[in-house]
Amino acid sequence: MSDDSKIPKGRIRRSAKLGSIVGVQGARYAGTKATNVGRSEEDGKERLEQRHIETAMKMVGALGQMKGAAMKLGQFASFIDTEFIPDEYREIYQEQLAKLRTDAPAMPWEKVEKVLEDEYDGEPLSELFAEFEQEAFAAASIGQVHRAELLDGRRVAVKIQYPGIAEALDADLRNAGTIVRLARALAPGLDAKEIAEELRERVMEELDYEYEAQNQRSFARAYRDHPFIYVPEVITRLSRRRVLVTELVEGVGFEQVKEMPDEERSRFGEIVFRGSFGSIYHLQHFNADPHPGNYILMGDGRVAFLDFGMTKKLDHEQIVLEQRAIDAAFHEDPESLRRAFHDLGFVKNPSKLDAERLMEHTMAVSGWFIEDREIEISGRRVMKIIESTNDPRSEYYDLMRRESLPADELMGRRMEIGVVAVLGQLRAKRNWHRIMREWIYADPPATELGEEEWEYFEGRGMTQTPIVEKSLEGEQR
Repeated sequence: MSDDSKIPKGRIRRSAKLGSIVGVQGARYAGTKATNVGRSEEDGKERLEQRHIETAMKMVGALGQMKGAAMKLGQFASFIDTEFIPDEYREIYQEQLAKLRTDAPAMPWEKVEKVLEDEYDGEPLSELFAEFEQEAFAAASIGQVHRAELLDGRRVAVKIQYPGIAEALDADLRNAGTIVRLARALAPGLDAKEIAEELRERVMEELDYEYEAQNQRSFARAYRDHPFIYVPEVITRLSRRRVLVTELVEGVGFEQVKEMPDEERSRFGEIVFRGSFGSIYHLQHFNADPHPGNYILMGDGRVAFLDFGMTKKLDHEQIVLEQRAIDAAFHEDPESLRRAFHDLGFVKNPSKLDAERLMEHTMAVSGWFIEDREIEISGRRVMKIIESTNDPRSEYYDLMRRESLPADELMGRRMEIGVVAVLGQLRAKRNWHRIMREWIYADPPATELGEEEWEYFEGRGMTQTPIVEKSLEGEQR
């Protein structure tokens, strides 16, 4: 069997592979620029574009073969408007990196079949499934997905963990310095060290598909018969630690949704927003891994939410503290905002932090849902948010150095940035502030989707309840 079908596992081998992606291709790019001297402008531009295409394709091939943490970074970069390349070539890289979400290199059947045999204790697949497609239709960072049919005729998706992926992830995590360099190359605005630490924390949960099945069952129950959110059912009796079997969902993928008319894209974006942020208030539980490959537009207009390998549960007290901070930002009250951030753990010594600048920083990061107006999320806004969150080049960097990120808030901040990045790809347009007020103040639904959603939850015995008291101008706070 070709070595191309194997996941490099050793720390040194994976380090060399990552180094070649960043270093060799960068050298070739520089060489192309140098040899363009003396060529016509048109000829030089064509050669440079060809080099960018070649670099992007090689990057995807290497990251796809490596799987694990390295591939996950490539997936993340694919839906953020990275600034490490010129504007005119950015689309080339995003187009190629997007393949890591929907068309990554799959492992051959002989490899994954062994995982099935081990997890099903040697029981023949023919006694468990009526049909089983050997060719994967989707490949992700730690597993790939095959279509199958149960004995009762139901169509299912079977996610199978890559053999050797645990060892590969271990090598990546012991190789944190290389992951940091790759992350900086893909998106300089990200805090690469923080990403490496986050990957370290979530690996063990993502490797346990039984844990993911438990999360998915919880969300499926909560959103059963929801008007526009759908979570596929888990086939529990066939799911194992390295095999997850769920109902198969057919529909339109993210790349196709991006090409739809403005209002259809915005509707899709609103559903992603309501499903991601709304679950905090409806369920006290949210998916911390927003990702364009995790959403499918179904034929009836609902959006299927997939992949629950990384979720987080919140207690009511933490939710209230967060909403007090948002309330202070909504009312442009710097002093209350500083106190709220102190209570949350973001600010250790409030007296040494300028409240006005803290308000400015908050607006730079979260202004897209703090401002009371209709806002179209652009790629430029997304990069500005990322810059304002982590980049040493940011005007708020001195402020960031005095702030801290509490462990309980890490997943929430990742979700927020991931969601706004998805909305930026969609160029979704809504008054996000008014939607947020439904959850914080129990305001009337701001959109038709909001009306449908609250009618659904009220039918299940859940009514709108303000998390913080309204504090309109002229009223005592």
